[in-house]
Amino acid sequence: MTRKIRMLLLMALDVLLVNAATVSAVLLVSKVSLLSGQAGIGAFAAVTAAGSLSSFYFFGLYNRIWEYAGAKELYAIIKAVTLTAFFQFCLNLILFKAYLPGSVFLISWLLMLFFVGGSRFCWRLMRDLDNFRLLRQRKKPVLIVGAGGAGALVARAIQDNETDLAPVGFVDDSDFKQNMKMYGLPVLGKREDIPALVERHDVEEIIIAIPSASSRELRELVNISSHTPARLKITPSVFSYISGNINLGQIRDVEVEDLLQREPVSVNLQDIAGYLNGRVVLVTGAGGSVGSELCIQAASFGPRLVVLLGRGENSVYEANLALESRYPGVSREIAIADVRDRYRIEHIFSRYRPDVVFHAAAHKHVPLMEKTPYEAFVNNVIGTLNVARAAEMVQTSVFILISTDKAVKPKSVMGATKRAAEMIVQEFNRNSTTRYSAVRFGNVLGSRGSVVPLFKKQIARGGPVTVTDPEMVRYFMTVSEAAQLVIQAGALARGGEIFLLDMGEPVRIADLARDLIKLSGFRPDLDIPIVYTGVRPGEKLFEELFTEDERVEKTVHERILVSRSEETSLPVVKELINYVDLPGYSLNELEALELLRKLIPGFGHAESLTLVEGK
Repeated sequence: MTRKIRMLLLMALDVLLVNAATVSAVLLVSKVSLLSGQAGIGAFAAVTAAGSLSSFYFFGLYNRIWEYAGAKELYAIIKAVTLTAFFQFCLNLILFKAYLPGSVFLISWLLMLFFVGGSRFCWRLMRDLDNFRLLRQRKKPVLIVGAGGAGALVARAIQDNETDLAPVGFVDDSDFKQNMKMYGLPVLGKREDIPALVERHDVEEIIIAIPSASSRELRELVNISSHTPARLKITPSVFSYISGNINLGQIRDVEVEDLLQREPVSVNLQDIAGYLNGRVVLVTGAGGSVGSELCIQAASFGPRLVVLLGRGENSVYEANLALESRYPGVSREIAIADVRDRYRIEHIFSRYRPDVVFHAAAHKHVPLMEKTPYEAFVNNVIGTLNVARAAEMVQTSVFILISTDKAVKPKSVMGATKRAAEMIVQEFNRNSTTRYSAVRFGNVLGSRGSVVPLFKKQIARGGPVTVTDPEMVRYFMTVSEAAQLVIQAGALARGGEIFLLDMGEPVRIADLARDLIKLSGFRPDLDIPIVYTGVRPGEKLFEELFTEDERVEKTVHERILVSRSEETSLPVVKELINYVDLPGYSLNELEALELLRKLIPGFGHAESLTLVEGK
């Protein structure tokens, strides 16, 4: 059917419907008396028809696709019918001298609205019925958790777009909303009813549409949904709801980060902008998880230049691409270098003369560093020494070392080298205009070498998921959260501090494994087994952020603490610095471990490991 023929048919239908509404209104008011009393009723009908067609055409009723009619189309019909009824009223005054009572036109308006609107929305109804008929043949049944504004937006987005999803209804804990409908979809029950509803409606996906849900609520929903075969997903951030738009492509799987989420990090924008805006910021280890995020976060405060320094060309390249996509207007430079190469580092610092340095480059894999202590020492200790010295050489304003909770009473080589790095930073702070400080925090979710990517790979292979010990606990935070707090700590730094980031409650690694299995749509111990392999060399069952000897105080930021331990000059730190300054110095594995033992009293790795000299 051509567009012209379609429009002519609609116009003919509208003439019939308008006249039917008018005649019906007259009959409802006075039956046949008014119709028989005026010979000009035919002329009235003809003129009314002409007026209605003009009104309908003016308001665009003949150039709309009624299969997708919505609120805007309904509004257009109301305006067109109202104008037609007003035209009838005026015609009655002129042609019939107010022969027809005013109630006729009110009833006529209502009937025209019903007839004309009904005829248009029949197209929409036919489309919806057709979709419903084919629903189970080609679409996945979906259950939406949350019958609020967010849930409504999700339902509308699914219904108004061609997707492979078909919502069957809502779940909401509100007693008031039970058995009510929204967007034609019923509220089927509460969250405890999810397993029964999934079975009854063959639900394949559960979409959580509660932007205010806490991590505790999300964990409860994960536990409930884990008893079903349905895939659990979550909607985008609350900002999408504020704008009234949801991109279905943003609906994603629930991640373990969602279950561990805390209140958003608040930062003092004025303080941060004061030391980053218009400055040269250099980040070592820029290709790593924390380093790359530090580059992105720092770029948001308008630095003059961001220097991405890293050893791995591919990782630094990817970090640069990510930075460019987020902040294309910020100047960037890539410096491929190894922090162990003193003269290369000094050359880079002389070239760019950074105002702020975030030193994130480090070896961090505990078991591997137990087997290669020399590499850990040279990278984490000597590397820190080289970068700290270069910062002093160009009079950098702020130097922030990224440390770890494993530096507290270290049992591992990695932890001992990071504690040594803290001590080096504090030593440089004594006689320098540069403000040297360290930031100590725990594990970063999803970072390279962390348990989360490992668990995901093991689950993808069908298991088992390996956990060292059922009592093993760790502190966790997201990479974005860690980077924000590190940058904030830089604004608080006065020199010599060790900042401690509030990590919240520690997480049992076994519980983390179970959560990931559930989020992947499997049942722990049934579909995917968990196997305990024993504590690895250098690992502790739990980590600490400070020792008993450290005096921990609050800062102006509620998530950042500071260690006020007594800073005493350690001859062994100066000895290390002086030793490295010797022409042609060399260091083998035994010497590196001996220096660690001198720096960290009580560290006894050298007695428990067979060492190989020669480096």
